[in-house]
Amino acid sequence: MSNQETVTTLEEELKREGVFAYVTSGGSMEPLFRTHRDVVVIGRATGELRPLDVALYLSGEEGKYILHRVIRVREDCYVIRGDNTYQNEYVPKEAVLGVLTEFTRKGKRHSVRDLGYRIYSRTWTLIYPIRQLLRAVRRVLGRAFRLVFPKRK
Repeated sequence: MSNQETVTTLEEELKREGVFAYVTSGGSMEPLFRTHRDVVVIGRATGELRPLDVALYLSGEEGKYILHRVIRVREDCYVIRGDNTYQNEYVPKEAVLGVLTEFTRKGKRHSVRDLGYRIYSRTWTLIYPIRQLLRAVRRVLGRAFRLVFPKRK
């Protein structure tokens, strides 16, 4: 199935049924979702999203669907970031097609209203500065290690 066929199918399904389920692809939402393992259920976006909602939108730059978390709500756009990424995205509100309502992970179904999920979402977002610092430290240590122990040919 081509990307254009997928786009049409997903958008048509959301309009017709109000929900769409698919297997995740990509690592930008790890550790919450594992690529080709977890199934997400996306509901039609009705009204304004809130911080911590996970939005599905069509990227104008890449022309593909992206599922990332809303960090902030601005008047004209959402500030969105994947759980495993460190770059904010500024997504026009009209680009959002749907919002995560539930997911199946390791065969177990979870709602975004479950207490465990809500704790995860809030905690993972709050510790972002710490994760960013640890990532920088790991990068510096990796460079230092490669300088001290270069690869032999």
